[in-house]
Amino acid sequence: STGAEASSAGGAGGGGPPPPPPPPTDIAADDNVCGSLNIPYGEHSISLERPWRRVTMHDIVKEEIPDFDFATTESLTDAKAAAMAAGVPGVEGLQSVGDVLNSCFEELCEPKLIQPTFVIDYPVEVSPLSKPHRSKEGLVERFELFAVGREHANSFSELTDPVDQRERFEAQATKKAAGDEEACDVDEDFLTALEQGMPPTGGLGIGIDRLVMLLTNAPSIRDVIAFPLLRPDGDSK
Repeated sequence: STGAEASSAGGAGGGGPPPPPPPPTDIAADDNVCGSLNIPYGEHSISLERPWRRVTMHDIVKEEIPDFDFATTESLTDAKAAAMAAGVPGVEGLQSVGDVLNSCFEELCEPKLIQPTFVIDYPVEVSPLSKPHRSKEGLVERFELFAVGREHANSFSELTDPVDQRERFEAQATKKAAGDEEACDVDEDFLTALEQGMPPTGGLGIGIDRLVMLLTNAPSIRDVIAFPLLRPDGDSK
């Protein structure tokens, strides 16, 4: 999601696209916590053995909507019609094929990603901080890691072009004004920093709380947060 991109991937040195890394060679943490690379989570058995699946967002959505290919269409009308026929809600007001593609992924695909899976090649419309893909127009150099039906990590090449970044921010601000809660505002301080110059940069953000949930078979995030925010007793709001 756009909000996840903005909040979870921080800067780290390095240039070029951030290819989804293989699981680390040193996996002692998994063995120490669980005693195995095959771990239980609810009713599922999760395999952390390599290799982890890698799939583009276009390809995984096509698995759910085989009669329509988002990778070859430029028709927003056709994209919306395909999404609605597949039962994806809330696409009527979307303004780009990329937004419709992302909605289809979140509704149809993400809940089914039980085993560790890298989803790559995101549409630019939902990735306002990511560098454009160097060989695929309309996409960015970004991946997310999913397991047990939810995101666990987010990574992308950082956009370093201040002109492009301003245009992306302004598009996001328009979405926010229209009611998109995940859209962001124009960040003038960040743009000023980009105008001074930014080296090739990549970012990776890992949801440590979700990772601990996975390793400890915890169904609720409150079970793994040391100091969760709770309502006072008797607070009915």
